[in-house]
Amino acid sequence: MGADRDDGAIQPGIDRAPEPPLHPVETRVVAEGETGLRLDRWFRRHFPDIAHGRLERWLRSGQVRVDGRRAKAGSRLSAGQRIRIPPHRPSPEPRPVPRPVSPDPHAIADLEARVLYEDEAIIALNKPAGLAVQGGTGTRRHLDALLPGLSRGGEAPRLVHRLDKDTSGVLVVARTRMAAASLARAFRSRATRKLYWAIVVGVPDPPAGRIDLPLAKHAGGLGERMRPDQDQGLRAITDYRVVARAGRHAAWLALEPVTGRTHQLRVHCAAIGTPILGDGKYGGAAAFPGEPWRGARVHLHARAISLPHPGGALVITAPLPPDLLKTWDFLGFDNAEAGDESWP
Repeated sequence: MGADRDDGAIQPGIDRAPEPPLHPVETRVVAEGETGLRLDRWFRRHFPDIAHGRLERWLRSGQVRVDGRRAKAGSRLSAGQRIRIPPHRPSPEPRPVPRPVSPDPHAIADLEARVLYEDEAIIALNKPAGLAVQGGTGTRRHLDALLPGLSRGGEAPRLVHRLDKDTSGVLVVARTRMAAASLARAFRSRATRKLYWAIVVGVPDPPAGRIDLPLAKHAGGLGERMRPDQDQGLRAITDYRVVARAGRHAAWLALEPVTGRTHQLRVHCAAIGTPILGDGKYGGAAAFPGEPWRGARVHLHARAISLPHPGGALVITAPLPPDLLKTWDFLGFDNAEAGDESWP
C-alpha cells in the first residue's frame, strides 16, 4: 500500500459543509423612494451580506452596471434605473450591525455655528479641516454621522458632494431626498462651479492657465494615491490664477476644478511644480519649505460654490479659518483684495 496522501478528494467519513448556492445574475430597478441614494448604500440596503470590499471589486471590474454603464460607489441613483448584480454567494455569517451612536450635542452645536446658508432645500456648512466627510476604516468621527442633528424635525440631510478630510470650506448638504436628486443632477451636468483658495510653494509659470492632465489611482507602499497617467487615467481639468505672490517663494492661487477627480487640485498643483503648502502626500518634502511650516496642514480651502437657484445662481462663500488666516498674514496677503471676483 502506498503512503497516505491528500489529493483533494473527499475522503470517506469526512463531512464538509456544502457551499451556499450561487445567486445568478439579476437586474433590479431603483424604486421611487430611492432617488438620490448612493449606489453603495443601495447595496447595503438590499444586499447587507455583501461586503463593501467585494462591491468595490465588482465596480472596478465593471460587473456592476447602472443602466448598462459602469458606475462608482458614490454614484447617485434615480428612480427607474436598472442595476445589474453579478452572480454571487451570500456570506456564511451575517455581518454584525453596529449600534447607532447618538451624535455628540457639542459637535452638533459646533456644526450649527458653521452654517453659512440655509433654505428649504439645502444647508451650506463651513467644514473644518480634520473632519472627515464620511466614515471608513478607523474613522468614527465624521460629518455624515452628525447630519441627523440638523434634521430640523424632518428628513436627515444628505451628502451630495465631498471635501477631503484636510480641506476646509463650503460644503452643501441636501435637506430632502428630492433636493439631493436635483443637486446630484446639477453636479453631474457641471451646472455648479467651485472655487478653491490655496497657498502653493513657488509661483506657477504662466501665472494663469488650465491644467489638463489625466489622473488614475495607483497602489503603493504608502497606500493608494492619485497620479498623472496619460494611458489609464481619466481626464482631469483645473483652471488656475495667481491672486498674489510672496516673491518667488509662495503664491496664493484661485483654483476651479472643471472635473471632479479625487485629490485633483493637490495632484495638479504638484504636477506643475508648485505643491500645496503642507501637502506631504503629493508634494513630499517640498511642501514644507523650512522650519515655520513643519507639520503644517494642507493649505487648501473651498472658498465658494455656485449653484443653480430659482432666482439665479446662488453663490455661497466660506471665510478663511483662523489657522489659514495666520499664513495669509505671514505672507502679506490681504484676503479682501480677491473679493468675490477671484474665479480663474
